[in-house]
Amino acid sequence: MQSSGPMRAKEICVIYMISRKTCASAVMAFRPYKSHSSRAAELFCFIALLLPATSLSLCYQSFRCPRSVNTPSPCKTVKLARYSESTTVVVAEPVNEEADSESRTCGKILVFLSWVLVCLTMPFSLFICFKVVQEYERAVIFRLGRLLSGGAKGPGIFFILPCIDTYARVDLRTRTYDIPPQEVLTKDSVTVSVDAVVYYRVHNATISIANVENAHHSTRLLAQTTLRNTMGTRPLHEILSERETISGSMQLSLDEATEAWGIKVERVEIKDVRLPVQLQRAMAAEAEAAREARAKVIAAEGEQKASRALREASEVIGDSPAALQLRYLQTLNTISAEKNSTIVFPLPIDMITYFLRAKEDAQSNL
Repeated sequence: MQSSGPMRAKEICVIYMISRKTCASAVMAFRPYKSHSSRAAELFCFIALLLPATSLSLCYQSFRCPRSVNTPSPCKTVKLARYSESTTVVVAEPVNEEADSESRTCGKILVFLSWVLVCLTMPFSLFICFKVVQEYERAVIFRLGRLLSGGAKGPGIFFILPCIDTYARVDLRTRTYDIPPQEVLTKDSVTVSVDAVVYYRVHNATISIANVENAHHSTRLLAQTTLRNTMGTRPLHEILSERETISGSMQLSLDEATEAWGIKVERVEIKDVRLPVQLQRAMAAEAEAAREARAKVIAAEGEQKASRALREASEVIGDSPAALQLRYLQTLNTISAEKNSTIVFPLPIDMITYFLRAKEDAQSNL
């Protein structure tokens, strides 16, 4: 809708009258102190006379150059944010120059009035205008709803104007988020419960305030979703054996997604992978059976090697009959060294055979 000449003149008159009445009220309030401080009274009267004239001049400048609504709105390039040292996002969007010029005019008037208020309430205004942020904090200042140029302020002391400036504190320290256990269905259709921990911090205070409503809450929800998606694309044996690889891939994915929010994900660690009780029993039985099978194979291989060694020993003893007697004496020596109360003394079969043959010969002679 196009503003007509009478409407603009009416707006100018309203602004002028408000400024004049405000200054007149301030002069009447300051009049009792004129006798004590003449110079201060003269300075205040000068400001009171200058304020309506300034407001009238600014309004007249906006009234001089009207624009037609039928004129197409040009495209103004607006730099939204600088994400890093080498990455800057620039968006071109249509801007109404008439509305922008009017808002700037009103903004200048309000800034001027705010400075007048600061000067009139000096030195009490210093307690409101000067703020301090810690070494690990930054302050993002908005003036009349718009980001103040120069980026975030701090650490240390900074200045704000009353009534028109607001600021938000941003903590740059590393935060820890313990992801609650997530029920995940793996690639091989096994239900597991996985929990992890995420370490992140704010690396750009301006973007974390201007581009997202709650950067910390958004990062935590994204961490939960990323954990479920990552675990759902891997089989169970990879989840159990490749935790470091999974943590690295999650960190890269989260860091890339949260860069537009001014968040830097420093580290992701998978804490625990919990399996169902029935699956734990099945895996334990499988592992026990595998261990028993390996034990039987090892025992069979040992017996095979022992039998081969005994065969070779028997061949050596067979070639030399005296070797059997030496082995017999060595066995007796070993048994006697162990301090046993009972000693089994083996009797050679050949000796029994000799006596049996002698008995048979004696019976035959009879």
